[in-house]
Amino acid sequence: MDSIKRYLQFVKPYKWQIIGTLIIGIIKFTIPLLIPILIKYVIDDIVGAKGLSADEKTSQLLMIMGIMLVLFLLVRPPVEYYRQYFAQWTGNKILYDLRDHLFSHIQRLSFKYYSNTRAGEVISRVINDVEQTKNFVITGLMNLWLDAATIVIALSIMFTMDISLTLVSLIAFPFYAFSVRYFFGRLRGLTRERSQALAEVQSHLHERVQGMAVIKSFAVEDYEQKQFQEQNNNFLTKALKQTSWNAKAFAVVNTITDISPLIIIGYAGLQVIEKDLTIGTMAAFIAYIDRLYGPLRRLVNSSTTLTQSIASMDRVFEFMDEKYDIDDDPGAVPCNNVRGDITFNNVSFRYESDEDRVLRNLNLDIKTGETVALVGMSGGGKSSLVSLIPRFYDVTEGEILLDGTDIRRFQVRSLRDNIGMVLQDNILFSESVKMNIKFGNPLATDEEVIEAAKAANAHEFIMKLPQGYDTRVGERGVKLSGGQKQRVAIARVFLKNPPILILDEATSALDLESEHLIQESLEILAKDRTTFIVAHRLSTITHADRIIHMEHGEVVEMGTHEELMAKQGHYYKLFQVQQLDQ
Repeated sequence: MDSIKRYLQFVKPYKWQIIGTLIIGIIKFTIPLLIPILIKYVIDDIVGAKGLSADEKTSQLLMIMGIMLVLFLLVRPPVEYYRQYFAQWTGNKILYDLRDHLFSHIQRLSFKYYSNTRAGEVISRVINDVEQTKNFVITGLMNLWLDAATIVIALSIMFTMDISLTLVSLIAFPFYAFSVRYFFGRLRGLTRERSQALAEVQSHLHERVQGMAVIKSFAVEDYEQKQFQEQNNNFLTKALKQTSWNAKAFAVVNTITDISPLIIIGYAGLQVIEKDLTIGTMAAFIAYIDRLYGPLRRLVNSSTTLTQSIASMDRVFEFMDEKYDIDDDPGAVPCNNVRGDITFNNVSFRYESDEDRVLRNLNLDIKTGETVALVGMSGGGKSSLVSLIPRFYDVTEGEILLDGTDIRRFQVRSLRDNIGMVLQDNILFSESVKMNIKFGNPLATDEEVIEAAKAANAHEFIMKLPQGYDTRVGERGVKLSGGQKQRVAIARVFLKNPPILILDEATSALDLESEHLIQESLEILAKDRTTFIVAHRLSTITHADRIIHMEHGEVVEMGTHEELMAKQGHYYKLFQVQQLDQ
């Protein structure tokens, strides 16, 4: 029930729209309840009336039918339209708010969360599960109450017509209530299992679509088909299990609701035979049976729908309860007027509490405008070190100071506003080149975008694209070469113009011509900024003010290129090996 309470917080702003929809709905459902009364009136008071002539009967029949036609042709259609429209409008507005909240939550979750969670599962929660919760609004907060109101109104009218016959109509209600409670209690758990299995299929599919080039290049389509069949079969098993239980519920409940009308028809027939009931009243009661048990059958459907909605709610709020590893501390301040002095004081770091440290007792002092290169074998901790500066992760021990202040005292977003990053595999979104560059500054003018592209040696190739800056680059920038993607990524950092720059393997995967163009751009970009360069190719960082050689999370050597070469230690040996390779 906790999920329902939390969901109602999203419903609360629309309570008046829901109440209005309910009032319109009651009018809509009440109008058809007049038909059994019409049947009774026509049979007993017109057709069966002994004191009226044929012309009088015809006149009364035409008059009452005219009234009913006006009601059903002129009143009911707009009532039906507005009930449907406002119900869907309210449901969709609530989903909009919920997804908006979830996207904000998604953006605040840490890198650690995303390293342990598949993207497809996140998408499934935000799309599939949120969509399922709309049924709680449409069914649980509207249709359920309207069906209940219909039953109450119908019973009230039936009691005025014949008390004993109405009481017979209620015989099946306790059996109905027990069966609904019994079957639908178990259905919630089965529905959650089905939703989880569907999320796993979606996650698997999302990964395979993204990695289709790998599947085709290794010609493993048959193997992957079997892998997908396993995921799909798991979902089928869970879906059929839920369907089986759902079918049992419908079989039992519908049997109860089908037998009840037979009992009522038999009892009413006896009453007519014994002259205790008019034929018109019997006909009206038989008509009311459908009005009474129709909503009851819909309530069974509603129970199924609500069960699925609540199971989806559980999954949505389970996701919403994921903790933020990185968040603003109480009293965090904006990160303004940054000079760029960065100090590591006894910094140690591990990704998980049960894993070994990847950084060990680091002490570094980097001055404003200094270019620092981090080198060493893979796994030495270079990328881990630079990922701590924008607080993608927080230090396990020690502290990192920016201009003398612990970075954890700054608001996270304002800290990252002052840091520009160019990575080995920069993500481009499937929008235009211009929009991808404007990620550096969404408020930039077209002229500023072009200036940034020129500084990144990207303007020339962009102008050769089919639509120039308006060319869409495809998912993850698939329509651009590696070098072109890097230059777009560098252009958006030029546009951002941050005081701190992090280049993590920015040129390692490029050909020599692209590397030369990009190296030239990066050297311009790094000018007068505090810059960290992570590099495997040592020939690209000989210009650095300081080179730090790292192994196993520790600094083993530090100095300029000339100093380290003269020392003939770890850096010298690594440089010699790379020169021989070249």
